[in-house]
Amino acid sequence: MFELIREDWQTYQRDPWRQGLWVMCVYRFGRWRYGIRSALLRRLCSFVYKCLKILSQILTGIDLPCETRVGRRLRIDHFGGVIISGDTVIGDDVILRHGVTLGLRHEGQRGAPVLGNRVEIGAGAKVLGAVTIGDGAVIGANAVVLSDVPAGAVAVGIPARVLPARKERDHVRT
Repeated sequence: MFELIREDWQTYQRDPWRQGLWVMCVYRFGRWRYGIRSALLRRLCSFVYKCLKILSQILTGIDLPCETRVGRRLRIDHFGGVIISGDTVIGDDVILRHGVTLGLRHEGQRGAPVLGNRVEIGAGAKVLGAVTIGDGAVIGANAVVLSDVPAGAVAVGIPARVLPARKERDHVRT
């Protein structure tokens, strides 16, 4: 846990006032508590986690439950409006901007997004349902993604349409 928090500290440029860092510390603590063997101590840590999670939600406007599987160096830029489903899987070096929702498409249906490594999601974007976002993909601001996005591609619009990967786009222009 402490090594991951140290890495998060560096990801947020060692700035203690970045709200994303606060959320990541609470998230890392929430995941860590599952490994505690003593039932009494685990219950105590669970109570502390739940209090910290509510406090972090109020102070930051970011909901990141500890059930979400998050890779290394997740960066949540800007304050507020970030909602992440507990079923979501997030890869390494992902950037989320304000107003992003990663969640279920319909109430009562299973299936949340899976984000690859080095994915960037623009402000206000929504990624809904059991979709896979490939490594290095970019989701434009306010896009609503309802289907898979291949690696290196860009998704824009409502509903999002997928533009080809950067190399393919450059080849089409020549």
